[in-house]
Amino acid sequence: MRYRLTFVVGVAVGYVLGTRAGRERYEKLRKSARQFAENPAVRNAYETATHNGREMATKAFGTVSERMGDRLPGTVSDKVRTLRGSRVEQRTPFDDDWGTSNT
Repeated sequence: MRYRLTFVVGVAVGYVLGTRAGRERYEKLRKSARQFAENPAVRNAYETATHNGREMATKAFGTVSERMGDRLPGTVSDKVRTLRGSRVEQRTPFDDDWGTSNT
């Protein structure tokens, strides 16, 4: 019970402080995050990590396919091939698919 009370108090304090900061502070933090994401060094690290992740996933798929053979369900292998063959648009780590906008 003590932990719940502490959590509720923490949420209430965070809400009050957040509302006092207001929309301007939120927009300032969002702008800072976007500038960070657009930094060439950060962008390069992000792209390198993405590329390395895709390479490792491809190698893992090859290894699993060799060992599992026909025992791998068709839907899984089809999905992996589809994902591997598709090109993902360039995005920053702070873009989301939640339908939010800057308006």
